[in-house]
Amino acid sequence: MTDGPGDGGQLVVALDVGGTGMKCALVRPDGSVAHAERHPTDAGRGPDAVVGTVLAVAEGLADRARAAGSTPVACGVAVPGVVDEVAGVAVWSANVGFRDVPLRKLVGARLGLPAVLGHDVRVGGIAEARLGAGRDARHVLFVAIGTGIAAAHVVAGSAAVGAHGAAGEIGHILVRPDGPRCGCGRPGCLEAVSSASAVARRYTALAGPSASGAAVSAAEVAGRAAAGEELAGQVWREAVEALADGLATGQALYDVDTMVIGGGLARAGEQLLGPLRAALHERMTFHREPRLVAAALGDEAGCLGAALLALDSLERR
Repeated sequence: MTDGPGDGGQLVVALDVGGTGMKCALVRPDGSVAHAERHPTDAGRGPDAVVGTVLAVAEGLADRARAAGSTPVACGVAVPGVVDEVAGVAVWSANVGFRDVPLRKLVGARLGLPAVLGHDVRVGGIAEARLGAGRDARHVLFVAIGTGIAAAHVVAGSAAVGAHGAAGEIGHILVRPDGPRCGCGRPGCLEAVSSASAVARRYTALAGPSASGAAVSAAEVAGRAAAGEELAGQVWREAVEALADGLATGQALYDVDTMVIGGGLARAGEQLLGPLRAALHERMTFHREPRLVAAALGDEAGCLGAALLALDSLERR
């Protein structure tokens, strides 16, 4: 996928900043990756240190492109949390520690290039809609299921941002009024029932701690369910049923052609998608049933989407 940045063309610097690590790349205008690298975020150092790392890595990528004879033309950065894309401000990113950080301005000043800032799930949805599993559809709902659950509604390659930069919080649809309390403070949110972390918590609560004392992951719950363990199967079914309720609500709201399922839980493949399709089908009345597919770009989607967002900004200039 990567063959070095030295082809003499234009390149976009792209970074997808998470709480644990940063996926970084030099991306060509056609969306192909010329060079990729990864760096630890080490968010425990505090937001100022993370900003310093972001700026240093971005500058290093731009320098690498120039040294190889290519021209960096823009920089795209994706972060989690609440993002004001118009102002270029990371309003609140709990996993990274950002609060009201003018990241677009800081990156642009450091690199001397046009810069954009995007939300990690929204740009991931843009990449999946244009380059990945949703590329043949005009209306796509990208749903990332990991520690939390978030979505991006992408129409004709552009993702809705919302009036306050918080569009797509499908994880906070109420699906189980008497369910577990969500991190947002309300009981019964989709995220509190069907996220990877929720699946692991539910299993541990019912089964008790493992013999080794180690926490059981959602992937292990999926594996045990596939092997026929009754308790794991119960927890998995509960998560799938709640997820189908959330997606049915999403379809009622957005009426999309395709739903692309990504994030850590999607690694279960057909073990998730098979029963999820069946459960979603049961919930459809007059709404058109969307095509339900696994994400194609893996954890590179955010980085690619950040690059696409930067390229879009150049076209508007």
